[in-house]
This record gives sequence, structure tokens and C-alpha cells, in this order.
Amino acid sequence: MSRRLFGTNGIRGVANRELTPELALRVGLAVGAYFGGGRLIVGRDGRFGSLMVQRAVEAGLHSAGSTIYDVGVMPTPAIQYAVKHFGMDGGVIITASHNPPEYVGIKVVASNGVELPREEEVKVEEIFFEEKFLRADWRGLGSTHRLSGVLDVYLEAVKSHVDVDAIRRRGFRVVVDPGNGVGALSTPRLLRELGCRVYAINSHIDGSFPGRPPEPRPEYLGGLSNAVRDVGADLGAAHDGDADRTLFADDRGVVHWGDRTFALLEREFLRENPGELIVTPISSCTIIEDVAKEMGGRVRWTRVGSVVVSHAMLETGAKLGAEENGGIFYGPHQPVRDGAMAVALMLDLLAREKRPLSELLDELPRYYIEKARVEYPVELRDAIMDELRRRVKGERVVTIDGVKVWFGDGSSILVRPSGTEPVYRLYAEGRTEERPKELVEEFRGMLQEIIVELRGGRS
Repeated sequence: MSRRLFGTNGIRGVANRELTPELALRVGLAVGAYFGGGRLIVGRDGRFGSLMVQRAVEAGLHSAGSTIYDVGVMPTPAIQYAVKHFGMDGGVIITASHNPPEYVGIKVVASNGVELPREEEVKVEEIFFEEKFLRADWRGLGSTHRLSGVLDVYLEAVKSHVDVDAIRRRGFRVVVDPGNGVGALSTPRLLRELGCRVYAINSHIDGSFPGRPPEPRPEYLGGLSNAVRDVGADLGAAHDGDADRTLFADDRGVVHWGDRTFALLEREFLRENPGELIVTPISSCTIIEDVAKEMGGRVRWTRVGSVVVSHAMLETGAKLGAEENGGIFYGPHQPVRDGAMAVALMLDLLAREKRPLSELLDELPRYYIEKARVEYPVELRDAIMDELRRRVKGERVVTIDGVKVWFGDGSSILVRPSGTEPVYRLYAEGRTEERPKELVEEFRGMLQEIIVELRGGRS
């Protein structure tokens, strides 16, 4: 077995094949030892394998003497909020987020509700692999208690950050698509409490995700787009499987990537908080930097990964962060991705602006996006990137995660290795439709040329 247990966002695997009850039990033993027993919240998403994994994790936690507060099926951000609100030592969330239905996962969060940083994950992994488990005396074995009221506390916290009365006065019509995930518990209710007329699709929890894949991508959200147009809605919102991400559809039914809609929230935030820092991964569109410059803000680029963004916000005191995949981090609430909070912030913005979302988006700079992938020999992964760094030239080059190059015409391209398969992912953007295509072709050719050279001329 690999000496690495955690991936980009927790531990993931196919239920009962890769992430088995035996593995989950040992994870519970390691996490319980890491927290020294402790008081821990445990909750899960609606996947078929999640209850199995939760019970196995709980057995390990009980062995370590942990007191467990079970919140049942619940959105990930609600569980994270509860950990801090109720003063727990930490939490374990059983979720595979946006992964396909057969997957299940385990996330470990600290007392502040934020997932453990990499240096703390390493400590859990050391306990796991070296079996430095904490075995409680028979009289000190852990126990489980049901913790109720978590959703109530969480939604009240979300509403406390927006002008509820102003939103209610507008009487927005909103289509919400939780994608058969746990967002069905939170966002439709939040919208009703904000005085919206709610149209819900894919809103029953089903671990087979029959309505659409659990990852909210524009190409999967045709149902949301059509529903927005059919009912004349002001807004459409779609979540991933555990409801920590949101993609929005405007009043025309057009679905937008997260960094574009975030730019509107960023602009409003910086209007009220000039000079503040915005945190976002290097994979985000340059539009975030454009808005920051226009409004007198600053941008902190990070490596890709929501946990990286959260900890960068904690380190710098930043109040706002975002990812292009629909993750919005609102620090005054909690510095983690939060799908329901994103919906509330967007409605608050629309209530203030009193203009359609499509009109507001039309005012932003327009970027065209092109994506591609290039396979590489695993043994040459680092050598290829080193050579690419030597060759690239541009107005600005950033190498915190792969290589991102900006050019004088406002275009850019990011080349970074995938965290899950031996491919380089290419993300190009430009002010014209042709420019990102040109960049993708140029860098695809450069990568292929480097690979041939490093293999001694063999293609």
C-alpha cells in the first residue's frame, strides 16, 4: 500500500473495493489517536457506501475513546460549521463530494471546521501506517450521541451575512438543482426562508445520482438551464454531491463557470472593503485579477485545491476566496467552500443591484477558454516540467503549481500535472476565441517535443 493516504480532498475510493470497511476502521483508529480520543462530530452524504464507511470509522473512534456526535446525512459545510459552533475537537465527514456514484470518501476537519493541512495529514498517516493506535481501557471506550439542530444553526448563520429583508422584498424566482445530493436538505429550505419562489429539480437524495453526474459542470446542467427559461426564473443554482460548490445559471438560462460569477461577488465585496486580499488557485481565470485591480484589491494565487485556499485565507486573514469549479469561501461565515452561502450572497447582490444577472455579467471582461490534456510517461513527470519551465517565456510566469504563463495581450495558459492520472492538463484563456486554441496547440506541441527528446528521440 502507498505511504500516502490522503489525496487532494480527503481519502477517496470505490466503495467496498478500494475504500473497504477494514480500511475505514483503521482510518478511524488513526484519527481517534490523532485527536487523543476527543469530542468529534461525524456526518455523511447520501451515497450508498457512506453509512457502511461511517459505522466502520466510528468503531475505530470508539476504540480510541472518542465521544461521537452523529449529525446523520448533512451537507459538508453544515457539518464544518457545526464543528466550530459546538466547540468540538474536530470532525469526520463521510463524503466523496463530486466523484462518480460508486465512490465514497473520508474528510477530517480540525476544531475550526477546516480540513487538516497537509502537515497534519502526515501525522494521521504516520499513525495509520505504523499502527500507533490509541487503545482505550474497556471503561473508557467511546460513545455515540445524536446531535440535532445542526441544519437550523447553519442556515441561521448563512442568513446572518445577507440582507434578508431586501431579498424577501424582491420575491426572486429561483431554480435549484442539488443533483440528488445532500444540498436538497439545505438550499431549497434556505430559499424559502429568504422569500423566494422555489423550483427544485433532482431534489431527492439518491446515491445513484439518477438526474445528472454529481459534479456540476455546464455540460451536465441542461436541465437547470431549461428550467430557468421555462419558469422565467431570476437565477438557477446547482450543487455538487455534498453541497460545498455552486454553479449559477443567469436569467437567460446560461450556465457560467464559478470564477466568472464570483467576479461579481468580488467586485461588490471590494467596493465595500477596498484593499482586501482575494485568494484563488492558479487555475482560476484572470478575470479575478482584473476585477481586483479595478476595485483596488489584491490577489493571492495558490496551488490548486480547496484545502490550500482555506489555509491561505487563515494565514493571511483574507475574507474571500474562490475556485473556478464553483467553490466560494466567505471568511466572515467560514473559510471553506459553502454552496448555500454562495446562493445567499448571489441573491444579496441581485437584491442590491436591482438588475438581471445576465446584464451584470455582460459588463465583465470576456475571456474565451480552451482546455486539453497531454499524456506523459510517469517516470518523466518532473523532468518534463523542469524543461518546460526553462523554455517558456511571457510577460509573467508563475510556477507554484505547474507552469502558468501570461502574455501581453491578456491571454494565459496553465500547464499542470493531474493529481489522479498521468496527464498534463492545459487551461488556456484569451480575449478572442482563436487565441486560447492557438496557445493549447503551441503548448501541446512543446510538451510532445520535450517528451520525445527526453525519451532519446523515441516517440
